[in-house]
Amino acid sequence: MKIIFMGTPEFSVGTLEALIEAGHQIVLAVTQPDKPKGRGGKMQYPPVKETALAHGIPVFQPKKIRDPENIEELRKYQADVMVVIAFGQILPQEILDMTPYGCINVHASLLPKYRGAAPIQWAVIRGEKVSGVTTMQMDAGLDTGDMLLKTEVVLEEKETGGSLHDKLAKAGAKLCVETLQGLEDHTILPEKQGESPTEYARMLEKELGNICWEQPAEEIERLIRGLNPWPSAYTHWEGKTMKIWEAEVVEEEPDCRTEAAPGTIVRVEKDGFLVRTGAGLLKVTALQIPGKKRMDAAAFLRGYPVKAGLILTSS
Repeated sequence: MKIIFMGTPEFSVGTLEALIEAGHQIVLAVTQPDKPKGRGGKMQYPPVKETALAHGIPVFQPKKIRDPENIEELRKYQADVMVVIAFGQILPQEILDMTPYGCINVHASLLPKYRGAAPIQWAVIRGEKVSGVTTMQMDAGLDTGDMLLKTEVVLEEKETGGSLHDKLAKAGAKLCVETLQGLEDHTILPEKQGESPTEYARMLEKELGNICWEQPAEEIERLIRGLNPWPSAYTHWEGKTMKIWEAEVVEEEPDCRTEAAPGTIVRVEKDGFLVRTGAGLLKVTALQIPGKKRMDAAAFLRGYPVKAGLILTSS
């Protein structure tokens, strides 16, 4: 097929490479504009642009894809289909209807669950045991189009947003190739979506990682995993922001200051410290403080005096 590929972040790259390997002709890669990064403000290419250029694929980076001149630019390529995966802009109906096979989206959830911008992280945060990828015929709604194919991915006990991202990116690449083949062969029967049983998977913000110690230990532990590596969960220790990278729920013990307020460190061990939550105890085992690299809690405790009774706060 002649494909216009629309995508921006690393999650999209595997699918682009899989389509190339499968023998499809990528006539154009559409991605978001370059952005400045770091203190120097050096302009950085989106991952999809880097991959496209490496394969000699033309790149188009419109600020607003819905502008008439940009729509006409797409029309010039006379593609058979558009593949859209984490592009970052809403497509107007004129683009959705432009090619014979329309726009096929690769969405990182088992639709209709977790429609929205951050389905991967929310699946971890909400404690899902199984996630997956759905290919969808895009319509004017937000992730509401007819479902084409699905594949499931089981979450490990210590699954993070980062590890699930990589698994779903790989699964989505394979599924997209299968979907295009099925569309060509007329072997796919599109399926209407019902109502979503989950909340909209809203975009992640840094403030989401601000740990509320009044919540149960299990919920906080899932938040820590879901927001690893970005934007990360954090708390405040002696006026400094402490990122928490790994933690585990531990059973209550009689000597752990059951009367202590949530956020109180109730015991310090060689490999971590136990924090009272709204329900249960959470043992912090890996963290990061300003000016330092990520470290395990054992290394942190060797360099910083932490005693039972210290309170971690959300501000």
